[in-house]
Amino acid sequence: MYLKNHSDIANNIINYSDKENDKIKVLFFGKNNKLTVHPEAKIAGTTIRFDCDDGVCTIGNNSFNGFIRIGQGCSVTIGDQVTCTNGCYISTAENTSVTIGNDCMIASANEIRTDDGHPIFDIISGRRINLSRSITIGDHVWLAAKSIVLSGSSIGRGSVIGLGSIVKSAIPNNSIAVGVPAKTIKKNIAWERPHLTLVKPFIKPDSSFITKSQYWDLTCEEEPVVIKKKSIFSKIFRF
Repeated sequence: MYLKNHSDIANNIINYSDKENDKIKVLFFGKNNKLTVHPEAKIAGTTIRFDCDDGVCTIGNNSFNGFIRIGQGCSVTIGDQVTCTNGCYISTAENTSVTIGNDCMIASANEIRTDDGHPIFDIISGRRINLSRSITIGDHVWLAAKSIVLSGSSIGRGSVIGLGSIVKSAIPNNSIAVGVPAKTIKKNIAWERPHLTLVKPFIKPDSSFITKSQYWDLTCEEEPVVIKKKSIFSKIFRF
């Protein structure tokens, strides 16, 4: 079905608005699932798929686009002012969650996965060795093109993940992490949205040429990833 207010006999619910968005496809294959989308969200070209039961997806006032898979008892939360250039893939399974903070910038061909899609076992013990684990991405994080965030990762607010990097650990706030696996190579950094060729001045040698955001913080290794800015979205829908 397309994105619109909806409820069915399996207790699958969509909270959106009185209009229908034919650019968003929603698929329910289980029961007791809930999708809530901010009425002013500019998401397009997106498929949201609930494979199992008891899944929750919340999309704020942003311009996300891509594919979101919600597994058994899983949740995906995407904050406000998140931008996505093209086709982010998000996958959850086995009671895990993906949380993306406000004002994040997602480039193209990115993946965020709490699971590997298929189980891998130790032959001797029979134990599972690739358990699914939740992911947290703080406010104002920039995922460069083709970067991937895997299960159990956390990225502190204000950080940058480099082109083609694969995150499988905790990245502190206001830092740059690159490589496979991604490692922190620079701390105490801040990035801003003005594009180098689309926003004047076209040469920006220092920070005097931009307006500083609220995310200019020194790197703190001990800082937990916390989404600090409360979304107006929760006030509108009272949840």
